[in-house]
Amino acid sequence: MAQFFHKSANTIARISMILGVVLAGTAFYVYTQVARSSYLTGRYVEKQQPVQFSHKHHTGDDGIDCRYCHTSVETAASAGIPPTQTCMNCHSQIWADSPYLEPVRASFRDNIPIQWERVHDLPEYTYFNHSIHVAKGVGCSTCHGQIDKMPAVYQENTLQMEWCLACHREPEKFIRPKSEIYNMQWNNGDLETADRVALKEQYKIRSKEMLTSCSICHR
Repeated sequence: MAQFFHKSANTIARISMILGVVLAGTAFYVYTQVARSSYLTGRYVEKQQPVQFSHKHHTGDDGIDCRYCHTSVETAASAGIPPTQTCMNCHSQIWADSPYLEPVRASFRDNIPIQWERVHDLPEYTYFNHSIHVAKGVGCSTCHGQIDKMPAVYQENTLQMEWCLACHREPEKFIRPKSEIYNMQWNNGDLETADRVALKEQYKIRSKEMLTSCSICHR
């Protein structure tokens, strides 16, 4: 009986299977890159604000401590958005007549908060507490980048789960002395590995198994 398929069909089948595997692998790789891209994560995207507040000027040049504006960062889940009164503590005297700051003066005068565009916005199903991270030795720049060099704030990291887990699996790689929490110039290489492990013990940071439990972040 004559063959139903030509002999070349075997070769075509092998090539098709190889191409299928290669295409599937390529598609998966492309997906992982797109999922981590700024297009989806918002990373490095500067948002326009009602008043383009410069952290570079206020923190980097003038040396204003983070806690002056973000007053609840050590005691609450939210770092806090400063009321207009905080701005007017200085700007009732400095640049008091600047047209650029009229939205700030109007907010204070009319007692209507400025509607800032949120830069770091986690999903509603994710729980994040600023105070516990500060208490355990995680510095501002670890998550937010060098704010003191940003004329307009942008999201430094992806804020994706894999990024959070990288720290929760090995927190000793990212913690620092509490005296350096607000030091924007701190470098992870400024501390030896042994000192980091000692800090982890001193700060009573929980085990990897506990820190990577779903209920830690999803409540």
